[in-house]
Amino acid sequence: MNVFADEATEERGENARLSSFVGAMALGDLVKSTLGPKSTSDGKVTVTNDGATILKSIQLDNPAAKILVNISKVQDDEVGDGTTSVCVLASELLREAEKLVTVSRIHPQTVVEGFRIASKAALEALKESSLDNSDDPMKFREDLFNIARTTLSSKVLAQDKDYFANLAVDAVLRLKGSTNLENIQIIKKAGGKLTDSYLDEGFILDKQIAVNSPKRIENAKILIANTSMDTDKVKIFGARVKVDGTGKLAELERAEREKMKAKVDAIADHGITCFVNRQLVYNYPEQLLADRGIMVIEHADFEGVERLALVTGGEIASTFDAADKLKIGRCDVIEEVMIGEDKLIKFSGVAAGEACTVVLRGATSQMVDEADRSLHDALSVLSQTVKESRVTLGGGCAEMLMSCAVENAARTVTGKKALAVEAFARALRQMPTILADNGGYDSSDLVSKLRAAHYEGNTEAGLDMDHGEVASMRELGITESYKLKRQVIVSASEAAEMILRVDNILRAAPRRREAH
Repeated sequence: MNVFADEATEERGENARLSSFVGAMALGDLVKSTLGPKSTSDGKVTVTNDGATILKSIQLDNPAAKILVNISKVQDDEVGDGTTSVCVLASELLREAEKLVTVSRIHPQTVVEGFRIASKAALEALKESSLDNSDDPMKFREDLFNIARTTLSSKVLAQDKDYFANLAVDAVLRLKGSTNLENIQIIKKAGGKLTDSYLDEGFILDKQIAVNSPKRIENAKILIANTSMDTDKVKIFGARVKVDGTGKLAELERAEREKMKAKVDAIADHGITCFVNRQLVYNYPEQLLADRGIMVIEHADFEGVERLALVTGGEIASTFDAADKLKIGRCDVIEEVMIGEDKLIKFSGVAAGEACTVVLRGATSQMVDEADRSLHDALSVLSQTVKESRVTLGGGCAEMLMSCAVENAARTVTGKKALAVEAFARALRQMPTILADNGGYDSSDLVSKLRAAHYEGNTEAGLDMDHGEVASMRELGITESYKLKRQVIVSASEAAEMILRVDNILRAAPRRREAH
């Protein structure tokens, strides 16, 4: 008897599991080629090498694949980078699990138990191998610089990674330990080349100063508002005013002007020197404010206004009667600057000293967008590392180290669980294998050398992707954030366990399209 509605489908047991495995592995294969410094990427509209961006952009139907997309989003939100790694590791774990479940006939629950033992061993090994240089500012800055380089080496900014790594580290160190990236504003302007990008201390607003306003102000007091400054509209929708002569019309206009003048007086009475409004400012109030030497900036977009309030220490106001309620923002200098062919407004010496603006340049808008995504990843990882200051080594080194630790742990496990623990170690070993494959090197040769090096006690060995050989990651400065690596292991193993447990997939009937 069928209890489901028409077109609702059910997959059970083997089929359900197989469908999950296939979906997850397909997704892993999709982003696999974007892992590591020699990754390749191509797209019709979005040209990107960022795992999370790729996964956000595709429509999926398979529930297991959706879980992988979700863990990549969590990775993006939590740490900001490692989105490809987490997907690839989860799909490799499931590839191993599939063999255990279908070929060796091991119960999924046993595999899950084995994975748990393995991930615990892996995380312990990772923790032991991590270093913390936060007591030594010089060394810590170098760690941050190396992390930024490692993060950027798998992105479009790879060719200028030293330049952008410095830029990202400077921006994050200005935050003084805060992880609030709102204080770092990124302005994208196509034109010029990537290395024309720069870090500007202060805040830049992508607007222009009104006509007749002073173009430069020192020791500015800024009132940030979201209020209507247009006079000649009757504000009630559909209202009409009938007058029996032009004299009456002139009276109405005069009353409107008086009302606006009173509003401008109320604004000017706060002793401000700059008025930033989110809405339009008409010519008359603009003139009144300019006569008092107040700089007017209109139509500042909402994000710009929010950020400006944050960094200057002001608040967005909409009424101006209670002087004690208003918080006025402050900064040392407001002036116009030119970027490319555009005029923008720069606020220097803002109250939140940690605020800064990164101006990104690039040949095309796609290039600038991708640079923005890459830089965001670097900034996120760095800000998290400032908080959780431990670091570990990249280039497949941490994965191989964990893989060896898991293999050692497998020897002490009895029963079928031991097979699952070994499978976890193999999945971890896939990470350096994929790195080598993407670099066009002989992965089996390289990875076996890397594994041998680790077993000989060389815990710093990793893959040097420029020369295709095993080298010391510490000497090359290929460093990654401990938090990032830990999150990858935790998320990937949890996702793999979750998908493994699926033994029934129910799909609702698709929604009908209405016939027009």
